[in-house]
Amino acid sequence: MRDWNLGPGDPLQLTIAADARLTTTDYLNDHIWELDLSGGDPAALALRTTYGLRARLMRLFPRFTENGKTINDPAAFVGPPRVRRFYPNFLTVTFSPLAGLEVSADYWVADSHVVAGRLTLTNRSVTPRPLRLEWVAQLSPLEGRGMAPEQKQSAVVLQGQVENLFPVLFLTGGPQAGPGPYSSLALLLDFPPGGTRQVTWVLAALDDPQASFDLARRTAARSFEAEKTRIALLNTSEGVDIFTGDPDWDAAFAFSQKAAYGLFHSPTEHLPHPSFVFSRQPDQGFSRLGNGSDYSFFWSGQSPFETYYLASLLPCHSELMRGVLKNFLAVQDSHDGSIDNKPGLAGQRARFLAAPYLASLAWRLSCRGRDREFISAVYPALAKFFWSWFSPTRDHDRNGLPEWQHQLQTGFEDNPLFEGWHAWAQGIDITTVQSPALAAALYREAQSLMRMAELLGRTSDTITLKAQAALLRKGVQACWDADAALYRYTDRDTHLSPAGKVLSERQAAPVIELQKDFKHPVRLVIRIFGQGETLKRPRVTITGELDEKPQFEVLDTRDFAFSSSGAVATTEKVYTSLGKFEFEGLSRRDRVSIQTADLTIADHTLLLPLWAGIPDEHEAHALVFRTLLSAEHFDHPYGIPALPRLFLREADPVSLGVHLPWNQLIAEGLLQYGYRREAARLTAHLMAAVIQNLKRSHAFYRTYHAESGAGQGERNALHGLAPIGLFLRVLGVEILSPQQVLLRGENPFPWTVTVKYRGLTVTRQMTQTEIIFPNGQPVVLNDPTNALVTGG
Repeated sequence: MRDWNLGPGDPLQLTIAADARLTTTDYLNDHIWELDLSGGDPAALALRTTYGLRARLMRLFPRFTENGKTINDPAAFVGPPRVRRFYPNFLTVTFSPLAGLEVSADYWVADSHVVAGRLTLTNRSVTPRPLRLEWVAQLSPLEGRGMAPEQKQSAVVLQGQVENLFPVLFLTGGPQAGPGPYSSLALLLDFPPGGTRQVTWVLAALDDPQASFDLARRTAARSFEAEKTRIALLNTSEGVDIFTGDPDWDAAFAFSQKAAYGLFHSPTEHLPHPSFVFSRQPDQGFSRLGNGSDYSFFWSGQSPFETYYLASLLPCHSELMRGVLKNFLAVQDSHDGSIDNKPGLAGQRARFLAAPYLASLAWRLSCRGRDREFISAVYPALAKFFWSWFSPTRDHDRNGLPEWQHQLQTGFEDNPLFEGWHAWAQGIDITTVQSPALAAALYREAQSLMRMAELLGRTSDTITLKAQAALLRKGVQACWDADAALYRYTDRDTHLSPAGKVLSERQAAPVIELQKDFKHPVRLVIRIFGQGETLKRPRVTITGELDEKPQFEVLDTRDFAFSSSGAVATTEKVYTSLGKFEFEGLSRRDRVSIQTADLTIADHTLLLPLWAGIPDEHEAHALVFRTLLSAEHFDHPYGIPALPRLFLREADPVSLGVHLPWNQLIAEGLLQYGYRREAARLTAHLMAAVIQNLKRSHAFYRTYHAESGAGQGERNALHGLAPIGLFLRVLGVEILSPQQVLLRGENPFPWTVTVKYRGLTVTRQMTQTEIIFPNGQPVVLNDPTNALVTGG
């Protein structure tokens, strides 16, 4: 049980919410809290929420009065707040508001509707001292009323209203209404020298005032010390404790695990096992419709890409992560084997096929095949899902290389090649493009399934999977551009990677004549710049030729993707010559752009073949040193950005955004090819961005800017959690169980690293590794080494 000592200038992430491992969470009405060590109005050490945007603000904080002097601003405390312990639903902070007075404050989210705390106050002076303690509840509702004193069953409480919620604050010790300018409950405390007093407070918020009071009082009656011990034991048993030579790294890894476990919600009738949300913040957690259908992308279901990253943050045999995989299998179509990409706890569905990372995930969750029973249970469904990717609806040209069906499948939904919302993006129809990333992910799936089939003795499956893997590998290799040392997107039908060209950009007209001939077939992208009623039903008729044979095509409303600036559509057919374009539904105020699709754009997804193990040694070397480690391409101070360079200032957040899940996959590819030092360097870049934001903003972020390290997008998003799994892989330590450790290579970091898990201790120095198993058995190996070490 590690005791921390972190202040405002250290890495921090102080959001707490109900822990699905300890209670049943309420997915539709989940109260999420965050602790501020300072600031606010008034400045205070305050726990706050908005009840999912039902209130402007709800704050809870202490005030101390002695000898007529009142203090609540941490800047005026004799000893500032220090964070001592942190778990997904629990925090301990110590401080000294007045000379000789020490306070330990515990904060505990007992379930989705109640938060509690305990103050332990100790008089370290040599004289008795009287003190008034106030616990303030500052509520600013959008609809309702602020907190005010009320009498309930001989107890004085504070009660307010936020829409249909009635928060009730209960304080032990027989408090009275506080005299200060803020609604509070106050206690007069007398301390002898060395004396200690404990006070428990509870705030419950249900849709009935009496029910809120009853819940608050029941929670106050629970043994706080027993609950605290239970929480600590659970997190100690399920967490990996990492000691590096840098305390900032240690804190970032610990807060990442706290945040990762805090993303889980209890199972519902729609999913049989706990699932997760992508972030859990005070402004989230409330479904105004009451059924979850109004939740945003971050709360609307679990997806394979994010699941794979989340699994890397937790131990390989995590039952929570196995449950997430089983949720996918629970929604599988028994007829064709398809699995939805984003099944949700409220029954949400993405309505397109899951991205192919599930077999790779299952192999990781089996601890590399060491749990045969688990593999035997999941293999048939995973194999059926793999083959569903090769149906004619997903492989239009039936060449064994499917196409993405939706950009949300890709794990990079802002890809300017496919995203059509911004005027600077191309907005090409993703189904017309063959992506090396998709083929690489499928190849990796085939490899994982082959390992499972071999373990289970399914020889015929192994043969067919091997043949399909060879086809996928050949398809990816065909995308390799040796001159650029990079894989390229190719057109679905022509299998070319053309540079785009604007053919015409002009005011809209009923007919536009374009007499153009092309050496190779081209696909067209038509963008209409306009707004309002005129763009509700655009229609374009195109005539041209393909290899001297007439081509005719109509693009109607359903073929266009609409945005604030207009609409964009991609032709289904390709052309070697163009003739006439007829437009309907436009006004002359609109502008029309006709251009050929440009597939030369480079992005981080094109590096995925390295993770899949597809390039040969020569190609991998070129990809690493000419592309990944080139400052003109993907080598930046804070990680590998989505695009190698900024092509337009307006696109800066997208182009130079560093996505940690993609960086992890690329780094795993580096390790696969023996580039451990390069992977360590990349890990250090990512950690620099993460730690910078944990110090400045006390939050993780969805992405980080490649040049400045600044956090971008949603706070405390799963995508921005520190890459614990990557760090351990780079370190060369894979804990398969408390009795089994896989070691690879040597420690590439500049300090000794110690990893502890369930009584197991692994210490990796510069030239040797020491392992102490839970029974006390020591093992020492000289590095570099590749060894599977098993304890007695």
